[in-house]
Amino acid sequence: MKTVLAAVLALPAMLALSSPAAAAEGERLFNLQCKSCHGAKSTPMGPALGGVFGADIAGRTDFNYSAGLKAKDGTWTAQALDSYLAKPMAFAPGTRMMVAVPAATSRAEIIDYLKTLK
Repeated sequence: MKTVLAAVLALPAMLALSSPAAAAEGERLFNLQCKSCHGAKSTPMGPALGGVFGADIAGRTDFNYSAGLKAKDGTWTAQALDSYLAKPMAFAPGTRMMVAVPAATSRAEIIDYLKTLK
């Protein structure tokens, strides 16, 4: 329980990392962990992520989202992205994304990078 509480309390600090260095590390992590499914253009494996930050969840028209993501309302905020990257199946049961990013710092860095994609 203490570990969960510590992680929850640390979340705002992790999400506030925003810096060029964090975004650069996020790009490196993205290229290692995400790029094979999320390229410059949407593919059957995953949607392109340019402009994802602040966009409607499952709002792209060039990708066939899973029922789990289609059922989600809202926008891709830092908190929503963090929750999804931490546990995709818990965030959107039925999602096809199976890869999680367990480290809070890595998630924050990837989110910083996603913020730079227009």
